[in-house]
Amino acid sequence: MAISKKTIKDIDIKGKRIIMRVDFNVPIKNGVINDDTRIQAALPSIKYILDNGAQSLVLMSHLGDPKKDAVKAKEKAGAAWDEAKYMEGQHKMAPIAAHLGKLIGKTINVAPDCMSDATKKMVDSLGAGEILLLENTRFHKEETAKEDADRDVMAKVLATYGDIFVNDAFGTAHRDHASTASICKFMKGACVAGFLMEKELEFLEEKIVKNPAHPFVAIVGGAKVSSKITVIESLMEKVDSIIIGGGMAFTFFKAMGMEVGKSLCEDDQIETAKKTMAAAKAKGVKFLLQTDVVAADSFSNDAKTIVTVAMKDMPKDLMGLDIGPETTKTFNDELSKAKTIFWNGPVGVFEMEKYAKGTLSIAHTLANLKDCITVIGGGDSVSAVNKAGVAEKMTHISTGGGASLELVEGKVLPGVAALNNK
Repeated sequence: MAISKKTIKDIDIKGKRIIMRVDFNVPIKNGVINDDTRIQAALPSIKYILDNGAQSLVLMSHLGDPKKDAVKAKEKAGAAWDEAKYMEGQHKMAPIAAHLGKLIGKTINVAPDCMSDATKKMVDSLGAGEILLLENTRFHKEETAKEDADRDVMAKVLATYGDIFVNDAFGTAHRDHASTASICKFMKGACVAGFLMEKELEFLEEKIVKNPAHPFVAIVGGAKVSSKITVIESLMEKVDSIIIGGGMAFTFFKAMGMEVGKSLCEDDQIETAKKTMAAAKAKGVKFLLQTDVVAADSFSNDAKTIVTVAMKDMPKDLMGLDIGPETTKTFNDELSKAKTIFWNGPVGVFEMEKYAKGTLSIAHTLANLKDCITVIGGGDSVSAVNKAGVAEKMTHISTGGGASLELVEGKVLPGVAALNNK
Protein backbone atom coordinates (compact mmCIF):
# COMPACT_ATOMS: atom_id res chain seq x y z
CA MET A 1 0.00 0.00 0.00
CA ALA A 2 1.46 3.32 -1.03
CA ILE A 3 2.00 6.10 1.47
CA SER A 4 0.80 9.66 0.80
CA LYS A 5 4.31 11.20 0.91
CA LYS A 6 6.95 11.21 -1.81
CA THR A 7 9.94 8.91 -1.29
CA ILE A 8 13.48 8.88 -2.74
CA LYS A 9 12.20 6.56 -5.46
CA ASP A 10 9.74 9.21 -6.69
CA ILE A 11 12.46 11.72 -7.65
CA ASP A 12 15.61 11.84 -9.74
CA ILE A 13 18.67 12.06 -7.47
CA LYS A 14 21.37 11.68 -10.14
CA GLY A 15 24.03 14.37 -9.73
CA LYS A 16 22.18 15.91 -6.77
CA ARG A 17 23.60 16.75 -3.33
CA ILE A 18 21.55 14.98 -0.67
CA ILE A 19 21.14 16.02 2.96
CA MET A 20 19.56 13.27 5.01
CA ARG A 21 18.23 13.15 8.57
CA VAL A 22 18.87 9.74 10.11
CA ASP A 23 18.27 8.40 13.60
CA PHE A 24 21.70 7.32 14.83
CA ASN A 25 20.68 7.82 18.46
CA VAL A 26 22.23 4.51 19.54
CA PRO A 27 23.42 3.40 22.99
CA ILE A 28 27.13 4.25 23.35
CA LYS A 29 29.29 3.68 26.39
CA ASN A 30 32.85 5.04 26.42
CA GLY A 31 32.88 5.29 22.65
CA VAL A 32 31.59 1.73 22.07
CA ILE A 33 28.24 1.15 20.31
CA ASN A 34 26.15 -1.42 22.21
CA ASP A 35 23.33 -1.82 19.68
CA ASP A 36 23.54 -0.72 16.03
CA THR A 37 19.92 -1.54 15.03
CA ARG A 38 19.16 2.06 14.10
CA ILE A 39 22.31 2.42 12.00
CA GLN A 40 21.49 -0.82 10.17
CA ALA A 41 17.94 0.48 9.56
CA ALA A 42 19.26 3.48 7.60
CA LEU A 43 21.53 1.41 5.30
CA PRO A 44 18.97 0.69 2.51
CA SER A 45 18.40 4.44 1.94
CA ILE A 46 22.11 5.28 2.16
CA LYS A 47 23.02 2.53 -0.32
CA TYR A 48 20.21 3.53 -2.72
CA ILE A 49 21.43 7.16 -2.72
CA LEU A 50 25.03 6.09 -3.42
CA ASP A 51 24.03 3.51 -6.07
CA ASN A 52 21.81 5.94 -7.96
CA GLY A 53 24.41 8.57 -8.78
CA ALA A 54 23.89 11.23 -6.10
CA GLN A 55 26.73 13.76 -6.13
CA SER A 56 27.28 13.65 -2.36
CA LEU A 57 25.55 12.76 0.91
CA VAL A 58 25.49 14.74 4.15
CA LEU A 59 24.05 12.80 7.12
CA MET A 60 22.81 14.39 10.34
CA SER A 61 21.51 12.96 13.61
CA HIS A 62 21.26 13.71 17.29
CA LEU A 63 22.89 11.42 19.86
CA GLY A 64 21.31 11.46 23.29
CA ASP A 65 20.33 14.70 24.98
CA PRO A 66 23.75 16.25 25.78
CA LYS A 67 22.55 19.01 28.12
CA LYS A 68 20.15 16.85 30.14
CA ASP A 69 22.52 13.86 30.28
CA ALA A 70 25.49 16.03 31.28
CA VAL A 71 23.61 17.45 34.28
CA LYS A 72 22.95 13.91 35.58
CA ALA A 73 26.52 12.77 34.87
CA LYS A 74 28.00 15.83 36.59
CA GLU A 75 25.97 15.18 39.76
CA LYS A 76 27.24 11.60 39.78
CA ALA A 77 30.90 12.44 39.07
CA GLY A 78 31.21 15.33 41.52
CA ALA A 79 34.74 16.79 41.68
CA ALA A 80 36.01 14.30 39.06
CA TRP A 81 33.79 15.85 36.36
CA ASP A 82 35.47 16.33 32.98
CA GLU A 83 32.96 17.73 30.50
CA ALA A 84 35.15 17.35 27.38
CA LYS A 85 35.91 13.71 28.18
CA TYR A 86 32.24 13.04 28.93
CA MET A 87 30.98 14.53 25.63
CA GLU A 88 33.66 12.60 23.72
CA GLY A 89 32.55 9.31 25.26
CA GLN A 90 28.79 9.69 25.09
CA HIS A 91 27.67 12.29 22.56
CA LYS A 92 30.20 12.74 19.77
CA MET A 93 29.51 11.17 16.38
CA ALA A 94 33.04 9.80 15.68
CA PRO A 95 32.29 6.19 16.80
CA ILE A 96 29.16 6.19 14.62
CA ALA A 97 31.07 7.43 11.56
CA ALA A 98 33.68 4.69 12.10
CA HIS A 99 31.01 1.99 12.51
CA LEU A 100 28.96 3.15 9.50
CA GLY A 101 32.16 3.33 7.44
CA LYS A 102 32.87 -0.34 8.22
CA LEU A 103 29.31 -1.34 7.29
CA ILE A 104 29.40 0.34 3.86
CA GLY A 105 33.13 0.12 3.12
CA LYS A 106 33.80 3.87 2.94
CA THR A 107 35.69 6.43 4.98
CA ILE A 108 33.24 8.84 6.57
CA ASN A 109 34.48 12.12 7.97
CA VAL A 110 32.76 13.99 10.81
CA ALA A 111 32.22 17.74 10.58
CA PRO A 112 33.22 19.79 13.66
CA ASP A 113 29.61 20.98 14.11
CA CYS A 114 26.48 21.74 12.04
CA MET A 115 26.77 25.42 11.24
CA SER A 116 30.35 26.79 11.02
CA ASP A 117 32.35 28.01 8.02
CA ALA A 118 34.64 25.00 8.49
CA THR A 119 31.68 22.64 8.13
CA LYS A 120 30.36 24.51 5.06
CA LYS A 121 33.83 24.11 3.52
CA MET A 122 33.78 20.35 4.15
CA VAL A 123 30.30 20.06 2.61
CA ASP A 124 31.30 22.04 -0.47
CA SER A 125 34.45 20.00 -1.05
CA LEU A 126 32.71 16.60 -1.03
CA GLY A 127 33.66 14.54 -4.08
CA ALA A 128 31.35 12.21 -6.06
CA GLY A 129 29.83 9.54 -3.80
CA GLU A 130 31.46 10.91 -0.62
CA ILE A 131 29.69 11.05 2.73
CA LEU A 132 30.00 13.59 5.54
CA LEU A 133 28.42 13.12 8.96
CA LEU A 134 27.58 16.33 10.83
CA GLU A 135 28.41 16.52 14.52
CA ASN A 136 25.53 15.89 16.99
CA THR A 137 22.66 18.24 16.02
CA ARG A 138 21.74 18.70 19.67
CA PHE A 139 25.04 20.43 20.44
CA HIS A 140 23.22 23.46 18.95
CA LYS A 141 20.46 25.01 21.09
CA GLU A 142 18.66 26.06 17.87
CA GLU A 143 17.94 22.40 17.01
CA THR A 144 15.37 21.99 19.80
CA ALA A 145 14.42 25.67 20.33
CA LYS A 146 10.76 26.35 21.13
CA GLU A 147 10.51 29.38 18.84
CA ASP A 148 10.23 28.90 15.06
CA ALA A 149 12.60 31.82 14.42
CA ASP A 150 15.35 30.23 16.53
CA ARG A 151 15.03 26.83 14.83
CA ASP A 152 14.97 28.58 11.43
CA VAL A 153 18.47 30.01 12.05
CA MET A 154 19.87 26.47 12.00
CA ALA A 155 17.43 25.10 9.40
CA LYS A 156 18.46 27.78 6.86
CA VAL A 157 22.12 26.74 7.13
CA LEU A 158 21.34 23.00 6.93
CA ALA A 159 19.25 23.60 3.79
CA THR A 160 22.34 24.93 1.97
CA TYR A 161 24.09 21.55 2.35
CA GLY A 162 21.91 19.76 -0.20
CA ASP A 163 19.64 20.06 -3.23
CA ILE A 164 17.26 17.43 -1.82
CA PHE A 165 16.28 16.60 1.78
CA VAL A 166 15.58 12.99 2.74
CA ASN A 167 14.06 12.21 6.14
CA ASP A 168 14.71 8.64 7.24
CA ALA A 169 14.55 9.33 10.98
CA PHE A 170 11.13 8.04 11.99
CA GLY A 171 12.23 7.87 15.64
CA THR A 172 12.37 11.70 15.76
CA ALA A 173 9.52 12.45 13.34
CA HIS A 174 7.32 13.54 16.27
CA ARG A 175 9.83 16.28 17.15
CA ASP A 176 9.45 19.74 15.62
CA HIS A 177 13.20 20.35 15.36
CA ALA A 178 15.44 22.27 12.95
CA SER A 179 16.84 19.11 11.33
CA THR A 180 13.57 17.15 11.20
CA ALA A 181 10.92 19.66 10.07
CA SER A 182 12.06 23.32 9.88
CA ILE A 183 14.67 22.52 7.21
CA CYS A 184 11.88 21.76 4.70
CA LYS A 185 10.84 25.44 4.68
CA PHE A 186 14.19 26.41 3.15
CA MET A 187 14.99 23.54 0.78
CA LYS A 188 15.02 24.56 -2.89
CA GLY A 189 14.50 20.96 -4.05
CA ALA A 190 12.27 18.08 -2.91
CA CYS A 191 11.75 16.92 0.67
CA VAL A 192 11.06 13.17 0.65
CA ALA A 193 10.92 10.08 2.85
CA GLY A 194 13.67 7.46 2.99
CA PHE A 195 12.87 3.73 2.94
CA LEU A 196 12.72 3.33 6.73
CA MET A 197 10.30 6.25 7.04
CA GLU A 198 8.25 4.81 4.16
CA LYS A 199 8.03 1.39 5.84
CA GLU A 200 7.01 2.88 9.20
CA LEU A 201 4.26 4.96 7.58
CA GLU A 202 3.09 2.05 5.46
CA PHE A 203 2.55 -0.19 8.49
CA LEU A 204 1.61 2.25 11.26
CA GLU A 205 -0.43 4.78 9.29
CA GLU A 206 -1.92 2.64 6.51
CA LYS A 207 -2.27 -0.80 8.15
CA ILE A 208 -2.98 0.19 11.76
CA VAL A 209 -4.60 3.66 11.67
CA LYS A 210 -6.36 3.86 8.30
CA ASN A 211 -7.07 0.37 6.94
CA PRO A 212 -6.58 -2.42 9.49
CA ALA A 213 -7.73 -5.93 8.53
CA HIS A 214 -10.28 -7.31 11.03
CA PRO A 215 -10.46 -8.82 13.59
CA PHE A 216 -8.05 -6.19 14.92
CA VAL A 217 -6.62 -6.82 18.41
CA ALA A 218 -4.44 -4.36 20.34
CA ILE A 219 -2.26 -5.27 23.31
CA VAL A 220 -1.42 -2.29 25.49
CA GLY A 221 0.84 -2.96 28.46
CA GLY A 222 3.34 -1.16 30.62
CA ALA A 223 3.28 0.50 33.99
CA LYS A 224 1.01 3.52 33.77
CA VAL A 225 -2.49 4.24 32.48
CA SER A 226 -1.61 7.96 32.39
CA SER A 227 1.09 7.46 29.74
CA LYS A 228 -1.04 5.23 27.50
CA ILE A 229 -4.62 6.49 27.90
CA THR A 230 -4.69 8.51 24.65
CA VAL A 231 -3.37 5.45 22.75
CA ILE A 232 -6.06 3.25 24.33
CA GLU A 233 -8.80 5.77 23.48
CA SER A 234 -7.59 6.09 19.91
CA LEU A 235 -7.28 2.31 19.41
CA MET A 236 -10.79 1.73 20.76
CA GLU A 237 -12.14 3.57 17.70
CA LYS A 238 -10.58 0.89 15.48
CA VAL A 239 -10.12 -2.42 17.30
CA ASP A 240 -12.44 -5.36 17.93
CA SER A 241 -10.64 -6.33 21.15
CA ILE A 242 -8.16 -4.64 23.45
CA ILE A 243 -5.92 -6.54 25.87
CA ILE A 244 -4.64 -4.56 28.87
CA GLY A 245 -1.58 -5.90 30.67
CA GLY A 246 1.28 -4.87 32.90
CA GLY A 247 1.08 -2.63 35.95
CA MET A 248 -1.61 -0.43 34.41
CA ALA A 249 -4.16 -3.26 34.64
CA PHE A 250 -4.43 -2.82 38.42
CA THR A 251 -5.78 0.72 38.08
CA PHE A 252 -8.68 -0.79 36.09
CA PHE A 253 -9.23 -3.48 38.76
CA LYS A 254 -9.31 -0.86 41.52
CA ALA A 255 -11.81 1.11 39.40
CA MET A 256 -14.03 -2.02 39.54
CA GLY A 257 -13.74 -2.07 43.33
CA MET A 258 -11.38 -5.05 43.46
CA GLU A 259 -8.46 -5.69 45.79
CA VAL A 260 -5.10 -5.00 44.11
CA GLY A 261 -2.83 -5.60 47.13
CA LYS A 262 0.55 -3.83 46.84
CA SER A 263 0.37 -3.76 43.02
CA LEU A 264 1.20 -0.63 41.09
CA CYS A 265 -1.90 1.56 40.91
CA GLU A 266 -2.57 5.17 39.88
CA ASP A 267 -5.35 6.38 42.16
CA ASP A 268 -5.65 9.63 40.21
CA GLN A 269 -6.54 7.62 37.08
CA ILE A 270 -9.41 5.58 38.55
CA GLU A 271 -12.13 7.81 37.07
CA THR A 272 -10.37 7.68 33.69
CA ALA A 273 -10.26 3.87 33.93
CA LYS A 274 -14.01 3.74 34.69
CA LYS A 275 -14.81 5.97 31.69
CA THR A 276 -12.54 3.91 29.41
CA MET A 277 -14.27 0.63 30.34
CA ALA A 278 -17.70 2.23 29.88
CA ALA A 279 -16.64 3.56 26.45
CA ALA A 280 -15.42 0.10 25.40
CA LYS A 281 -18.77 -1.39 26.41
CA ALA A 282 -20.70 1.29 24.50
CA LYS A 283 -18.58 0.72 21.37
CA GLY A 284 -18.88 -3.07 21.58
CA VAL A 285 -15.10 -3.45 22.00
CA LYS A 286 -14.03 -6.53 23.95
CA PHE A 287 -11.97 -5.24 26.92
CA LEU A 288 -9.73 -8.01 28.27
CA LEU A 289 -8.01 -7.92 31.65
CA GLN A 290 -6.24 -10.75 33.47
CA THR A 291 -8.19 -13.28 35.55
CA ASP A 292 -5.15 -14.69 37.35
CA VAL A 293 -1.84 -13.18 38.29
CA VAL A 294 1.69 -14.14 39.35
CA ALA A 295 2.04 -12.26 42.63
CA ALA A 296 5.04 -11.70 44.92
CA ASP A 297 5.78 -10.04 48.26
CA SER A 298 8.44 -7.76 46.73
CA PHE A 299 9.48 -6.32 43.37
CA SER A 300 12.30 -8.82 43.00
CA ASN A 301 13.28 -11.98 41.16
CA ASP A 302 14.28 -13.36 44.58
CA ALA A 303 11.03 -12.51 46.40
CA LYS A 304 10.30 -14.84 49.38
CA THR A 305 6.75 -15.51 48.18
CA ILE A 306 5.88 -16.01 44.50
CA VAL A 307 2.42 -17.51 43.89
CA THR A 308 -0.23 -17.66 41.18
CA VAL A 309 -3.61 -16.43 42.43
CA ALA A 310 -6.99 -15.67 40.92
CA MET A 311 -7.42 -11.92 40.54
CA LYS A 312 -10.62 -12.04 42.62
CA ASP A 313 -8.57 -13.50 45.53
CA MET A 314 -5.65 -11.05 45.36
CA PRO A 315 -3.95 -10.96 48.80
CA LYS A 316 -3.50 -7.54 50.43
CA ASP A 317 0.22 -8.08 51.09
CA LEU A 318 1.27 -9.13 47.55
CA MET A 319 1.81 -7.35 44.23
CA GLY A 320 0.94 -8.62 40.75
CA LEU A 321 4.00 -8.87 38.48
CA ASP A 322 2.87 -11.07 35.56
CA ILE A 323 -0.25 -12.57 34.04
CA GLY A 324 -1.08 -16.10 35.19
CA PRO A 325 -1.45 -19.26 33.03
CA GLU A 326 -5.26 -18.99 32.71
CA THR A 327 -4.96 -15.38 31.46
CA THR A 328 -2.10 -16.30 29.13
CA LYS A 329 -4.37 -18.90 27.50
CA THR A 330 -7.31 -16.45 27.23
CA PHE A 331 -5.14 -13.71 25.70
CA ASN A 332 -3.46 -16.12 23.25
CA ASP A 333 -6.85 -17.56 22.17
CA GLU A 334 -8.04 -14.02 21.40
CA LEU A 335 -4.86 -13.22 19.48
CA SER A 336 -5.09 -16.42 17.41
CA LYS A 337 -8.31 -15.13 15.76
CA ALA A 338 -6.78 -11.78 14.72
CA LYS A 339 -5.88 -10.53 11.24
CA THR A 340 -4.12 -7.40 12.62
CA ILE A 341 -2.31 -7.04 15.96
CA PHE A 342 -0.68 -3.91 17.39
CA TRP A 343 1.43 -4.51 20.49
CA ASN A 344 2.84 -1.80 22.72
CA GLY A 345 4.05 -2.61 26.22
CA PRO A 346 4.75 -5.87 28.10
CA VAL A 347 2.11 -7.68 30.17
CA GLY A 348 4.47 -8.34 33.08
CA VAL A 349 7.87 -7.38 34.51
CA PHE A 350 9.59 -9.37 31.74
CA GLU A 351 13.07 -8.03 32.60
CA MET A 352 12.95 -10.42 35.60
CA GLU A 353 12.95 -14.08 34.59
CA LYS A 354 10.26 -15.17 37.06
CA TYR A 355 7.74 -12.64 35.69
CA ALA A 356 8.57 -12.95 31.98
CA LYS A 357 6.46 -16.00 31.07
CA GLY A 358 3.30 -14.12 30.05
CA THR A 359 5.05 -11.56 27.85
CA LEU A 360 7.27 -14.18 26.16
CA SER A 361 4.29 -16.48 25.57
CA ILE A 362 2.46 -13.64 23.76
CA ALA A 363 5.59 -13.00 21.65
CA HIS A 364 5.69 -16.69 20.61
CA THR A 365 1.96 -16.70 19.82
CA LEU A 366 2.39 -13.69 17.51
CA ALA A 367 5.38 -15.35 15.85
CA ASN A 368 3.35 -18.44 14.95
CA LEU A 369 0.29 -16.67 13.51
CA LYS A 370 -0.36 -17.22 9.82
CA ASP A 371 -2.07 -14.59 7.66
CA CYS A 372 -1.92 -11.87 10.35
CA ILE A 373 -0.18 -8.48 10.35
CA THR A 374 1.81 -8.14 13.59
CA VAL A 375 3.12 -4.64 14.35
CA ILE A 376 5.32 -4.06 17.38
CA GLY A 377 5.10 -0.43 18.48
CA GLY A 378 8.54 0.39 19.81
CA GLY A 379 10.07 0.45 23.29
CA ASP A 380 9.86 -2.51 25.66
CA SER A 381 7.76 -4.62 23.28
CA VAL A 382 10.71 -4.63 20.87
CA SER A 383 12.99 -5.83 23.71
CA ALA A 384 10.40 -8.53 24.48
CA VAL A 385 10.28 -9.98 20.93
CA ASN A 386 14.09 -9.82 20.82
CA LYS A 387 14.33 -11.62 24.17
CA ALA A 388 11.91 -14.27 22.89
CA GLY A 389 14.09 -14.67 19.79
CA VAL A 390 11.16 -14.12 17.41
CA ALA A 391 11.80 -10.58 16.13
CA GLU A 392 12.27 -11.69 12.52
CA LYS A 393 8.83 -13.36 12.57
CA MET A 394 6.98 -10.07 13.20
CA THR A 395 5.54 -8.24 10.19
CA HIS A 396 6.94 -4.90 11.35
CA ILE A 397 8.94 -3.68 14.33
CA SER A 398 8.84 0.09 14.75
CA THR A 399 12.10 1.95 15.37
CA GLY A 400 10.27 4.85 17.03
CA GLY A 401 8.69 4.41 20.45
CA GLY A 402 7.28 7.93 20.96
CA ALA A 403 6.72 8.54 17.24
CA SER A 404 4.85 5.27 16.71
CA LEU A 405 2.53 5.94 19.65
CA GLU A 406 1.80 9.51 18.53
CA LEU A 407 1.01 8.29 15.02
CA VAL A 408 -1.37 5.63 16.38
CA GLU A 409 -2.94 8.30 18.61
CA GLY A 410 -3.78 10.16 15.40
CA LYS A 411 -1.38 13.06 16.04
CA VAL A 412 0.35 14.91 13.19
CA LEU A 413 4.09 14.20 13.19
CA PRO A 414 5.97 17.41 12.21
CA GLY A 415 8.78 15.46 10.50
CA VAL A 416 6.24 13.68 8.28
CA ALA A 417 3.92 16.64 7.66
CA ALA A 418 6.84 18.71 6.31
CA LEU A 419 7.56 16.23 3.46
CA ASN A 420 6.20 16.64 -0.08
CA ASN A 421 2.90 14.91 -0.84
CA LYS A 422 2.73 12.57 -3.81
